[in-house]
Formats: sequence, structure tokens, C-alpha cells
Amino acid sequence: MTSAIGGARRPILLGVAALAGAAAVAPSLPSYPLTLLTQAAIMAVLAMSLDILLGYTGLPSLGHAAYFGTAAYAVGILATERQAGFVICLVAGVLLATATAALFGLIAIRASGTYFLMITLALGMVVWGLAFRWVSLTKGDNGIAGVPRPELPLPWSLSAPLPFFYFALVATALAWAALGVLARSPFGLTLKGIRESETRMRALGYDVWLHKYLAFVIAGGFAGFAGVLWAWYNGFVSPVDVQLVTSVETLLMVALGGPGTLAGPALGAAAIVFLKNFVSVYTKRWLLILGAVYIGVILFAPRGVLGALRSTKH
Repeated sequence: MTSAIGGARRPILLGVAALAGAAAVAPSLPSYPLTLLTQAAIMAVLAMSLDILLGYTGLPSLGHAAYFGTAAYAVGILATERQAGFVICLVAGVLLATATAALFGLIAIRASGTYFLMITLALGMVVWGLAFRWVSLTKGDNGIAGVPRPELPLPWSLSAPLPFFYFALVATALAWAALGVLARSPFGLTLKGIRESETRMRALGYDVWLHKYLAFVIAGGFAGFAGVLWAWYNGFVSPVDVQLVTSVETLLMVALGGPGTLAGPALGAAAIVFLKNFVSVYTKRWLLILGAVYIGVILFAPRGVLGALRSTKH
């Protein structure tokens, strides 16, 4: 029992240490590393949202960037064309992503295994096609530029890199806390049971379809939250934000860090962000490097880095 409790707490302690360490070193960092840390914080929210699907429910999705991107586009359009403020952009972005996930979930949850994976891929490509072709709304391949950062009643302006980093870090911590409460709740424990054996959970009287559907919608909502943060940070929204590569990178973040741990995917997000940015300096074929990393993880650490550490401890 003590060992199990210690194993459960270890990812939490590791995540807290990572957040505290990032907050402590940020003021002394040059602009480029600080930019990467901000990206990592936002991508951590996206990776943790997918972990609810993949790690806790056992549903691998190749269309998760759809919800990330729809929220980013909502912010881009509202902020540039309607001069919408912080609350309207945040609520609209998250609600649009959640509604998109609710619609797509009705289609995707009917399938399982490879079929679920392919349906999410197809749905994600639909969103990418809309972003690319609906030029009058999304500006097509040119994207939406000049998305302003929100103005909040704070002593510092979020237009500066350091205050925005702390803003993103607080948002990441809040998302992690909310998802952690969800994962440890009876609902989260039911998701784990479904991941292990849907047949057994049905026999016990659980509505498996409803739980999987709600997990799908919740994951989409939190992915939308990450998309809102990304639009504010990047100041630019384009079809790149909803493309397949973004979904694959998110899947790799979860697999690398350790599915079903939340902290693992967050750390995996940081690793992928830094790896991608450094490798892309030396080669245009950095996607091949990421592919090699994914293959290595599957072969040598199928439960991710945190899963491998747990196995070593035991």
C-alpha cells in the first residue's frame, strides 16, 4: 500500500518540482529559452488533455489538434475583427472547442481500436480543410495575424515575455489541478476501469458509451483552453495549428512522458518542444527525428518515461 501511494505521488511531486523550477529560473533566462518554456507550458495543457483520452480511457486520437485549432481560430477572429476582450475570447474559444468535440464524439465513440483512430483522423482533416479553404473567415493559408494578447488588471503587461510566461504557467497549473481532480474522482476511476476492460465495466452496470463520450468532450474542452493560450501567445493562427502533424506531436508527447499520469505528458510536451526547436536548426527533416524518438519509446519504454521509472523503482 505504501509503495502504491508513493508511486502515485511521484508524478505529482515531479510535476510540482518542474513548475517551481521553471518559475524560479525564468527571470534569468534570455528571450529564446523563455519563449520555449512558454511554448512548453501551453503544449503541456494540450498533452494533458489528450492524456484523459489515451492514458485514462484508452482512446488514441489523431484529431486532437482540431479542438486546439478551433479555439485558436475563435480567439483570432474575435480579437482581430471584434476587438473582443479576455473573458469573451476565453469563453468562446473553450465553448467552440467543446461543442466541436461533442459533435465529433457522437461519431467517433461508436468505433473502437483502429477504426476510432481513423475516424478521429478523418474528422481532424475536415477541420483542417475548413481552415484552409474557408478563406473569407480564416484567411486560408495566410492565417490570422496580429492577434493581441489580453489586457488584465495586473501591474505588468502580458505583451512582455516574462509576465506572459508566468500567466501561461499559472494556466497550466490550474489545468493540471483540474484534470488531477477529475482523474482521481469516481468518474476518473471509471475511465481507468473502461481502459482495462469495457466488458467487465458493462457487466457491473456502467454506461461505458456515456463515460467515453464525456471523456472525449472534456478532453476537447481542455485542448481548446490550450488553443486559446496559444493564439494569445503566438499572435498568429493558421491551418498549421489544426494539421495532422500537431495531433501526432501531441500523441508523441503523451507516449513519451507516460500515459495515465498527467505529469508525464506535460514533461513529454516540454521535451518535444525543446527537441523540435533545437533539431530543426540543424535539419529540415526534424519530423524523422521525432519519428525515431517515437519508435524508440514504443520499443524500449512503452509506458513512457514515468512508467519506466515506476517499473525500475518496483
